[in-house]
Amino acid sequence: MATLRQLEYFVTIIDEGSFTQAAALLNITQPGLSHQFHALEKEMGGRLLERLPRGLRLTAAGRAMLPSARATLADARRAVTAARRATGVASGELQLATLYSVSYGILPAALALWRTRHPDVRVTLFEHRHTTELAAAMVDGEADIAIGPPPPGGEGTIRHLGAEEFFLVTHPDDPLAAAPGGTVRLADLAERDWVHFTPDSGLAQLLDRACAAAGFQPRITVRTQQAPFAVNFAAAGLGLALVPGNAVPPHFEAALLRPDPALLRPLTAYTRSEPDPIAHAFLDMLAEEVPLTPTQVRRRFPALTSADRTTIL
Repeated sequence: MATLRQLEYFVTIIDEGSFTQAAALLNITQPGLSHQFHALEKEMGGRLLERLPRGLRLTAAGRAMLPSARATLADARRAVTAARRATGVASGELQLATLYSVSYGILPAALALWRTRHPDVRVTLFEHRHTTELAAAMVDGEADIAIGPPPPGGEGTIRHLGAEEFFLVTHPDDPLAAAPGGTVRLADLAERDWVHFTPDSGLAQLLDRACAAAGFQPRITVRTQQAPFAVNFAAAGLGLALVPGNAVPPHFEAALLRPDPALLRPLTAYTRSEPDPIAHAFLDMLAEEVPLTPTQVRRRFPALTSADRTTIL
């Protein structure tokens, strides 16, 4: 039976890309690491890695084993934390996985509130570019809680936080800034330039889908990976940007518009398995006390009702 230490060695070798770097990180001699790894391969009945001139490559058996190895190590860390909490030790670690845009917009206030209540619980944050990447990381056991769009499946706890609304950002002198009610039809923007996102960003697909539903493809002037950068480019006059409202800073020199139809993305907080008490407390706090809509957006735009035309992204 493989030991937790052997699984840790296996995962670290993969993450570091070499036995030498893994041995240094694990504070073990390279011969000792190699011995333990070969013992693991013997236990598994075959090779897990191939040594190549420029690194390492997982075999089919290694690829099959890696996600479970990561999940096992994550479960072991959480088991230790849960045991400490059960014996009255308030310190520990809460691991969160989320999207870049959520990390920028929602989590600062959430983590500040959390810290006032649990100052001795360390938080580790894993940020992802795409919803599918986030969901896959949770399947691998990366974190205690994920914050993002609903997962495709799973057996853990899911808390529905509401919907994140998307807005258009443009230069303050743009004629669009005078649109009645601050609302503009997406279909009327086919001839405009756009600040787009890199293909590996989930926001790129959201923009493409919204424009396709309006009957056009966006004309791209610049691409960026993260929503706050898109806000800055749009404010500088490089084109329109479609971003989550939480990505717009409280004070900025730009025009903010609501697209018609309004664009919403549901947000949830979810776990891979039954949450421990600390994770449960964080879920409760998010669902009850952390607003999705920032103050400056609430002041400028009324809340959407069921009668409003909306598109769920």
